[in-house]
Amino acid sequence: MGDMVAALPQRPRSKARLETVVAQLRDGVHAMSDWIREANGQDLGEGLIQIREAGIDPLEAVFADGLRRFDDSGEYAADGALSVVAWLKWRCKLSGGAAAERVGIARQLEQLPKTGEAFARGDVGYQHVAMIARTADHLGAGAVRKAESSLLEAAMTHDPGQFAGITKDFEHRIDAEGALAEAHRAYERRYLHLGEPMDGLIRLDGLLDAEGGATLRTALNAFMLPGKEDDRTPGQRRADALIEVCRQRGRPSADGAGPRPQLIITASVDTLAGIPGAPAARLDSGAMVPSATVQRLACDSAITRVTALGEL
Repeated sequence: MGDMVAALPQRPRSKARLETVVAQLRDGVHAMSDWIREANGQDLGEGLIQIREAGIDPLEAVFADGLRRFDDSGEYAADGALSVVAWLKWRCKLSGGAAAERVGIARQLEQLPKTGEAFARGDVGYQHVAMIARTADHLGAGAVRKAESSLLEAAMTHDPGQFAGITKDFEHRIDAEGALAEAHRAYERRYLHLGEPMDGLIRLDGLLDAEGGATLRTALNAFMLPGKEDDRTPGQRRADALIEVCRQRGRPSADGAGPRPQLIITASVDTLAGIPGAPAARLDSGAMVPSATVQRLACDSAITRVTALGEL
């Protein structure tokens, strides 16, 4: 009888431990859920912050570490997946873009230890880390590692939208030609689709590069100011502005040309001169503009010198 018991398959200890850890994790989620339902005001806001800093972001860091090792092992093939991205889409319920982004983060964090540590502590958020990983993919981890501390400091003091501009500026300083090539790739992805009328409406969908988007936004803004007792939503005012821009362009003028949108681009003298290591220029929206694009636009622009405080 004893021999028969010994012959029975034993549950792997790692599997049993995983079940215990998962149960603890679920208990923590339930406890936080109960607390959130009872919290109000500033306490509720602090709870939401802690969910990100002590929960979601550190768990994403753990996920990235495990994903890197799982990717290296090739074990995803045991489930019939052709790639780790395909496995993530299937087994972890992620979109293709979300899966590929997490694989990119996992692979880069192995070479960016300071970023991995800050991520695990919850000092920086997932989106910040995704941008750092993307920058490392563009420039190489070695270039990012040299400026890792300053990039992390910026990540901790800027929201993801602001930090995106910082990483793009960093890429331009290190590799202006690469930044220009990326801008060209973005331009090649442009499109505008006008759907067929349905229920009296036509759907618009499209992508524009930063320069084209800024030109369109500037043109629309001139016609978007709300009038008295104007109850239109911002989206409705924007739609009406687009139609008005088209109508204005269709009206005849003395020289056959309509008014041109005025873009404001802020650039350093070094950027305008194309000196290596110069920062990228900026549109009013904060979008980065490569120095080569600034030089092209400057041929047909008015240039005004602005002296910054640090230059006095």
